[in-house]
Amino acid sequence: MLIGHQKQWQFLKKSAELGKISHAYLFSGSEKIGKKKIALEWANVLMRQKGEHFSPDLILITPEEREIKISQIRDLIWKLSLKPYSAFLKVAIINEAHLMNKDSQNCFLKTLEEPKDNTLLILITEYPETLLPTILSRCQIIKFYPVPQKEIEDYLKKEETKEEKIKEILKISQGRPGVAIDFLSNSEKLDDWQKSLKVLKEILKSDIADRFEYAKELSQKDNLKEILEVWLGYFRSILLSCFVQDSSYFIQDLNHRKISEIHHDNNLDKLKNILKKIQNIIFLISTTNVNQRLALEILMLEF
Repeated sequence: MLIGHQKQWQFLKKSAELGKISHAYLFSGSEKIGKKKIALEWANVLMRQKGEHFSPDLILITPEEREIKISQIRDLIWKLSLKPYSAFLKVAIINEAHLMNKDSQNCFLKTLEEPKDNTLLILITEYPETLLPTILSRCQIIKFYPVPQKEIEDYLKKEETKEEKIKEILKISQGRPGVAIDFLSNSEKLDDWQKSLKVLKEILKSDIADRFEYAKELSQKDNLKEILEVWLGYFRSILLSCFVQDSSYFIQDLNHRKISEIHHDNNLDKLKNILKKIQNIIFLISTTNVNQRLALEILMLEF
């Protein structure tokens, strides 16, 4: 079931019906927004498959040890050189394409410059700016945006009866269907999210020494990116509350006086700066081997 992105989906279906398919596409948008789901659904349509099982003519490339290696791209090129097994074309989907290293991108570029007949390439990324300009210029770019809350809510109501849980997941998902599905299917995720939010609020009240100690501990966690997503949602809610009256799940502990103080004390710039720093850390840990502890310590200085 597709949640949202009907404009993009109809465009892709119409392109297939008219036989006007580009040899390469780049699906761009935030993580878990539905890019991969659309790519797989479209591949099934093109290869006339039913369900989500993989056809031998569908090639899915995913990172190995946080990187898409040149050996993976070379193997892809070899597979694309073979004739389709049962469909009229081969479809290659490169998930998290921003994790192609420089050698991988240069190797892949040759395939884009001299595309094989009966092949379709789909790159999926949340960070298109990390790809070579020559790769971007040879792909038709399709952007994916946050899904309206109502569409995610309609889906959740079909799967969940607890109104309070639906409200919580809606606040957390922030227009990303994949996040909503993850939290719906795994109740532990919701518990972990709430614990991370509680810890953040305690950090904001602590002194710099305790913050640095926590930065050391946090830098060693495997789920650092997920924790930072919690922080991002929290500070976004505070910022939005300055302009929109909304009893947000994230800031239910803040009263109107505190929100007013944030606005009138000219702390909006500080909030924006914190948001930018969190987004930057998420980007760095997603694409590089950044010193996580140092990055977190710098962030702690902003709190």
